[in-house]
Amino acid sequence: MRHFLTLLDHSPEELNWLIQRAIELKQMHKRGELYEPLRNRVLGMIFEKSSTRTRVSFEAGMAQLGGHAIFLSPRDTQLGRGEPVEDSARVLSRMVDIVMIRTFEHETVERFAAFSEVPVINALTDDFHPCQLLADIQTYVEHRGSIQGKTVAWIGDGNNMCHSYINAAQQFDFKLNIATPEGFEPSQFLVDEAGDRVTLMRDPKEAVRGVDLVATDVWASMGQEDEQEQRLRKFRDYQVSRELLDLADKDVLFMHCLPAHRGEEVSEDLLDDPRSVVWDEAENRLHAQKALLEFLLCQED
Repeated sequence: MRHFLTLLDHSPEELNWLIQRAIELKQMHKRGELYEPLRNRVLGMIFEKSSTRTRVSFEAGMAQLGGHAIFLSPRDTQLGRGEPVEDSARVLSRMVDIVMIRTFEHETVERFAAFSEVPVINALTDDFHPCQLLADIQTYVEHRGSIQGKTVAWIGDGNNMCHSYINAAQQFDFKLNIATPEGFEPSQFLVDEAGDRVTLMRDPKEAVRGVDLVATDVWASMGQEDEQEQRLRKFRDYQVSRELLDLADKDVLFMHCLPAHRGEEVSEDLLDDPRSVVWDEAENRLHAQKALLEFLLCQED
């Protein structure tokens, strides 16, 4: 049994296989082929944070693979009423075939996985968002080929997406420039683990110069709403615009995990720029997660 809590849970070879399999499953879906390897399998989806793309992509993915998904909010489970994570894991994992968790503390998914009898997928915590990185890498591969040896710029908060980009730099073998305001840097432990693949900077212009991919995220994530005004002041020089992208390589791509706040972390017109692939990126959550579900549940095959 395997879990998917961060990108480091799987080898580079396995992750690259997942990307290629996601592309295959996408092509099969576009051709209208019926493929149901997860018939009679059930995904339990635990949400302690709200979501659009995560819920729809996992639920649609299970349906397309012939399985079923059960949505569980804090109002629907004893987990939201104080039942220990370990007890919830023991019970739910005897009733479903795989569990997806979107929550706050990363320790929650780690504890759940430790006591689960079925695979557990991290669908976002405050520390990591590995499913989004599968979609991002798939999108890059579809448009530009292998990301190995390329240079990526992360502009903005050193948040869970930034942390997963650091892991991705190790696993997919690319360079990562990170430009953040002082006080909003990513985990120093993760930066140190990545070694010379990661470079911390202050100047967004320096970070994007000549790079192959630029990515960003909202300046205030869920749970940080009370910091909104302070963050707007701190991050005002870190907006990604068409002018900033002009400093990158001529074939640069722009990504954002969405939802985007136009006029804040991205300029009003950036999502409509031809270099932006955010809509493909969003769609690929579906196909990358289908590949992941198949991989975790059909390993013997």
